Parts: sequence; C-alpha cells; structure tokens
Amino acid sequence: MPPGKVLQPVLKMKVDELFLCWLSESSTQAVLQDCLQRIKMPGGPEGVGGDSGQPGPPFAAPALACRPRGLDSPGAPSPSPASTALPLGAASSARSGPPVRGPRRSAGTRVVQTRKEQPLPPAASLSIPTFYFPRGRPQDTVNVDASIAKIERTFAQFPHERATMGDMGRVAKACGCPLYWKGPLFCGAGGERTGSVSVHKFVAMWRKMLQSCHDDAAKFVHLLTSPGGNSLAQEDFVPFLQDVVNTHPGLAFLKEASEFHSRYITTVIQRIFYTVNRSWSGRITCAELRRSTFLQNVALLEDEVDINQLTEFFSYEHFYVIYCKFWELDTDHDLLIDAQDLARHNDHAISTKMIDRIFSGAVTRGKKVQKEGKISYADFVWFLISEEDKKTPTSIEYWFRCMDLDGDGVLSMFELEYFYEEQCRRLDSMAIEALPFEDCLCQMLDLVKPQSEGRITLHDLKRCKLASVFFDTFFNIEKYLDHEQREQISLFRDSESEGPELSDWERYAAEEYDILVAEEAVGEPWEDGYEAELSPVDQKLSALRSPLAQRPFFEVPTGLGAVELYEYERGGDDLPPS
Repeated sequence: MPPGKVLQPVLKMKVDELFLCWLSESSTQAVLQDCLQRIKMPGGPEGVGGDSGQPGPPFAAPALACRPRGLDSPGAPSPSPASTALPLGAASSARSGPPVRGPRRSAGTRVVQTRKEQPLPPAASLSIPTFYFPRGRPQDTVNVDASIAKIERTFAQFPHERATMGDMGRVAKACGCPLYWKGPLFCGAGGERTGSVSVHKFVAMWRKMLQSCHDDAAKFVHLLTSPGGNSLAQEDFVPFLQDVVNTHPGLAFLKEASEFHSRYITTVIQRIFYTVNRSWSGRITCAELRRSTFLQNVALLEDEVDINQLTEFFSYEHFYVIYCKFWELDTDHDLLIDAQDLARHNDHAISTKMIDRIFSGAVTRGKKVQKEGKISYADFVWFLISEEDKKTPTSIEYWFRCMDLDGDGVLSMFELEYFYEEQCRRLDSMAIEALPFEDCLCQMLDLVKPQSEGRITLHDLKRCKLASVFFDTFFNIEKYLDHEQREQISLFRDSESEGPELSDWERYAAEEYDILVAEEAVGEPWEDGYEAELSPVDQKLSALRSPLAQRPFFEVPTGLGAVELYEYERGGDDLPPS
C-alpha cells in the first residue's frame, strides 16, 4: 500500500488482526525481550547501529513465518536480512537498498489512527423512500394544465371574467370540488374583500394549491386558514357555514330570521370540534380531518335537500333541541349559565359534585368559567351531547376528565367513592336503599374489567361497552335507577347491536324535538313564559326574535357572513349592552 493512504475500516481491522497474531508468537516475544535487554545495557543502542559493522539479530524468520502469503506478490524477490531487521534507533548513515517493509507498516498504522474518525457517507439512507405526507400523497395523474383550462372556460362565461359569490357554484364544479366548497374557494381567492374574483387571481390561487395540497383534507384546510396556517380554528368555519345557511334549501326558512344564523353556526361548529378534534387542542389538523367523516358530510349537502337527514353535524332539529334546552336553563337570558342553572337540567339528575367539576375548567375553555363561574352556550353543546350519549369516544373522555380529580390519568378507588357518596345520600332521601360502596365497586370492576387491579384507565372504559352504565352509577341518579330496573342482558344486547341504528344522541334529539313541536302545536307555554316557536314547520319566528336577540354570538357585516365568534373574541370583557 502506498505511504500515506488511509486504510478502510475493514482492511484496518484485518491488518490489526495480523499484527496481533505476529506479536503473540513465542519467537517474536523472545526477540523483543532480547532487544529490550540490549537497550538496557550501557552503550546498547550505539552498538547496534549501522556504523558498528555488527549485523543485527535475524528477525526475518519470525516475521515471515507469521505474515500470510497473500501479502507478498508472486515472484517477488525475498527481502534481505538487512531489510527485515527491526530498527532500534535512527541510523547514522544513509542506507542503500530497497525500502524496508516494517517502517511502512508502522507509518500506515499511525495514519489510520490519526484519521480513523472521518465518517463515511451514509449511502444506505439515500434509498429510503418518503413516507410522511402531511399535505397528502402527491399524485402523478393530476393534470394541472387541463384543470386550469377548464376553470378558464368557466370564467369566460362571466362578465369581465369575474365571478361573484353566486357564480362560485359553477367554479367549484369546474375545480372538481363539492358544491359547498364555493364559499371557501371564494374566500381563499380574496373575494370577500372585493365582492368578486378575477380569473387570473383564482387561477394563481388554484395552481399554487394544487402544487402544495394533494388531497381534499389539505385543500380544505388551505382554503379556510389564514396564509401559512396548517390547522383550523373555530372561527375559520364561520364563512363556510354562513354560506350553507344562506344557500341550502333545507335552511331557507332561516332567511327571515338572520339573528338565528349565529346560533345555528355556533352549534354546528361545536359539533364539528366535538367529533373531529380528537386531540382536544382546539385546532383541527389535516390528519384529524382525514380520519373523520366531515368532508363526506359536506359533499352530501349538495344531494340532500332535507338538512335534518345529516344528523352528524348539520341537522337543524338537533340545533333546535340544544338551543331550547339551553334557553330553559338560562333564566336571565344573557347566554351564560352558572352552576345553579346547570344543576336544574333534567330535574337535578346530575350530582352537585359533578356540576362543580364541570365548572372547574376540566372540560371547558375560556376565562369566563374561572372568573365568574359561568359557561357559554358553546360549552353547553358539549355538555348536552356528552350527557345524552356516553358511548362515543369524546363523551367518555369528557366524563373521565371530570372524574379524574388529581389528573393522573387513572380513576382510583378514592375518586369513585368521592362521587358515590352523594349518590348514596340522594338515594336515602328518596327512601331507596343504596348499595354499599364495596358491593358497588365489585360490580363496576366486573363491568369494566380493568387491566390493572384497583386502577381504571381511559383505555379500560373505551374498551368496555357499558361505559354509560359506569358513569351514570356515580353521578346521574335518574339514569342510574333506569339502569337498575333494566336487566343486564338487555344492556349488553343494546351495546352489541350493529347496523344503522340510531345513536343515543340521535334518539334523544328525535324524541325531544317531537315533544317540543307537540307542545308548540297545542299552544302550551313554557314555564318561563316563552311561548314562541322556532320551527321550520310554521316558521313563526317574529315573536322569538325580540327576546333571543339580546346577546348576539356573531356580527354579520356582509352577505357572506364574515363573522367572528362572540365568546372567543371578546376575552374577559363585559357583555355589550343589548
């Protein structure tokens, strides 16, 4: 090997192995000991030098015996004794002859030791394919030029090649999007500021989006968020939902009552975040949107004339039930309720300890709860859906957060007993013998079957198909008694039923809506004197506008509804006067 050339790691290991093999030979060790003795003798190094005329010890035989034959090329002349002698010091005279092999091996070893820290290029990592696509997997089949040409032909049909909000339905179809993407497309191209969109501005926006967003979830988030955003806040949905209210045939009756637009929009937004935002972060990401059915429901808005058939997010009947329940509790009609108001829900069925936990901030957002002990209508939407359907993942997380007093992610026996004590006192006041806590605990552990003894985790409750029975046992007296009257076999049959059956929330909303409509049909006033009707059947909204319009959730400055969320924008300021 030429001097100065760096050995590769594998070759260096082989050279080191051969050197250790040579060093371990008995003959080599005997020669080394003889050399050391000569060094120790007075005048030893001088006597061994090249000027003394004395030949050095014959080291050639041991070295050649241990060196593998592969190191010498075939036919090469054997080295002379002088060339194989182990040097003990610097020679005083110049040597003639071929270069010695020993110094070259030693120098090569020193070079390797000084330069062995240089890392090799990671050639293997270059072959790993990309596997993370936060904005969707790119598709080679997308023809951007053909899509742009179709959009330009659509804009050519409009005056001055500018599209208004009413024209965006045809533009959305030209883009290959569902009809009700027209609002986000209009806002994404800056139409809410000028009232119309030019073909050049829209094409530039659409081309940029096709290059960066490769699936529907990424495109929808890109259209609704501000520039540079990668997740959706609650106020980002307002323009989109305002367009749904303005143009969907199933909500045509609401055109005469614009003050209820904000109530409906707030309800839908909370239901979207309740179902889609599984991380409880307050912002919906592309990944969460992909895992949900929200975009499929948006596509169904075009084909479904009856908005009440879209029960997951957009049902007006569900909004009607939620808002009427809130109106019953909000006696002063300031669109805020305190603990005493919420305790009256369902005839004081929920324990006061659980009411206090709801107002502790464990499941609510905003400063109003901590400052004044009140929750808004948006928080009530989460409460009511969680209360009436305790089988969904969000509702299980909702009540688990409330029962987890110390926030350690585990329900201990102390926490269960803390909530069960009030249930026992309420049963005693009703002359009903309460089950001792030890017996109740055994039943609940058999029901949940926790993986760790004496510790119930969120995963245990989600795995259990009777989480509603577990929660009602500890803080809902009415439903607890209802479960006790029903057989366990029927409970398991209900929990294991499959098919397109109604969920607990859908069943509750349908029953309550029929009751409310029947009460209005016979003219029965509510207990607080509220006699008006908010129903798509008779559309008698004029009498309802005055009392309910005291505290607006939104402001509607434009026809599109560039509105802002009332309870999220005002912070801790006082309510504006009516």
